[in-house]
Amino acid sequence: MPGVLPRVRTHRLSDNKQPAWLVLFARLVSFVFHPLFICCYVMAFLIFVHPAAFTGFEHITRVQRFLTVFFNDTVYPGFSVFLLWRLHLFTDSIQLRTPKERIIPYLIAMICYFWTWDVYKNLPDSPPIAVKFLLGSFLAVCGAWFCNIYCKVSMHAIAVGSVLLFFILFSFQDPYASGTYLAVPFLVAGAVLTARFLVSDHSPFEIYLGLFAGMLAQGIAWLF
Repeated sequence: MPGVLPRVRTHRLSDNKQPAWLVLFARLVSFVFHPLFICCYVMAFLIFVHPAAFTGFEHITRVQRFLTVFFNDTVYPGFSVFLLWRLHLFTDSIQLRTPKERIIPYLIAMICYFWTWDVYKNLPDSPPIAVKFLLGSFLAVCGAWFCNIYCKVSMHAIAVGSVLLFFILFSFQDPYASGTYLAVPFLVAGAVLTARFLVSDHSPFEIYLGLFAGMLAQGIAWLF
């Protein structure tokens, strides 16, 4: 039965023959900035680098807060996908090549990301900026699951879209903000999106849709 919305498939840059070194670099960028790692990168910046976000916290407490994000948003979802793949449950590839294979992993990720946000939200000393980002990350996973109904939206694009808008909004209210706040996220987003154009099987529509969905999710989180 045809989907509710028509699938939009256009020419992919990855269909063209690319130099080996460029493909290797694009795959490296895609791995380093895998969606499962993005939350850890941002939270590590807020917890250990930013001069004020987690000020007053002892080092051991900072480490504990980071490990909460690391296990809930990286280890548990990643290990769940590994188990689904090895047990041949709902997926035939650890790379989740089809929208159908992504349904259960998205649901697992939604539970894990919601749990992380809920833990931070209910800790009285959690910085509001961290709570906002984690809510936006949870909503981004929800958006990915919804878009997955119609097409295989790019998870990488959703992740960097969410981070990009987070730092744009954060830079307007943070007294410690500098040009680096925007330069680095824009550079990373550009590199990741270019890499997905080069080595993924996504259409341009699926990549741009992911970027928009990630930014929308983070924008909604800032309204709360």
